[in-house]
Amino acid sequence: MNLQNLNLDIRTAVITATVLLFFFAVLAFLGGFRAIQAARKIRFFRLRQQGMVRGWRLVFMSFLFIVFGIVTTSYAEPVAYSIFPPTATSTLTPTVTLTPTITLTPTISPTPTVTETPSQTNTPTPSPTPSFPLAVETLFESTLVPNPNSIFSDFTFAQGIDEDYAPINASTVFTNPVGHLYAIFSYDQLIDGVQWSALWYREGDLVHSETFPWDGGTGGIGYTDWEPSPDVWLPGEYTVYMYLYLDLFQTGTFTVVGDPPTPEPTLTPTITLTPSVTPSPTPTITLTP
Repeated sequence: MNLQNLNLDIRTAVITATVLLFFFAVLAFLGGFRAIQAARKIRFFRLRQQGMVRGWRLVFMSFLFIVFGIVTTSYAEPVAYSIFPPTATSTLTPTVTLTPTITLTPTISPTPTVTETPSQTNTPTPSPTPSFPLAVETLFESTLVPNPNSIFSDFTFAQGIDEDYAPINASTVFTNPVGHLYAIFSYDQLIDGVQWSALWYREGDLVHSETFPWDGGTGGIGYTDWEPSPDVWLPGEYTVYMYLYLDLFQTGTFTVVGDPPTPEPTLTPTITLTPSVTPSPTPTITLTP
């Protein structure tokens, strides 16, 4: 084997292996970064935690690929020469063979067209989560720390429920008169005694709240409801926030359309007193002999 050819083959293999390792490192890092970004948007804690672990695992693998690439670049070639020592052989003198060349005929390239780029891009801004109201916090009866693995399902909004907590007339858009409205959910891994709160907002204003120590067990189906007077259901977007102590665990939105009914005036009866004539007693005359 020629000494120059052996050097070229081993060096090429080392360079190729290094490039592949760094390529895999970039892919692993990008995959981990996207997995972490996607996990942060997951509402459920357990799924979010699993996504974060998978993302950081890919990031760690990318650093391992980088370390392997550096080691390969620094030590792979000397180790290969120690295992396969090159031997010098005579070098053959190549003979030049003339190869006819093909003359290419130029072709007309199409004229590029200009693509208009919009000057402004409207990016929707997310609605901020309101801070926990102090007026509701003062009603707390428990200070137990909630289980971070507690899970709430998405809300199902309905105008009624049956005996099995199944929704009746479920929707996300309700037309006035709304009446009694339920936000139904399933839950798991809760702890009895932890302060539970449900806050109902309309266009950022708190319109209804309830809070009490949780007594529904570790898992099952529950709901939070509201039944105001018909004229209180103003049209707009409503958001329900679910808290365990001061930690937000679930949110859901629905919309009310149409004007609420006008409350009927209440008639108040008035009592009119009519004076009555009381006859005066007629004196009697008693004759004394």
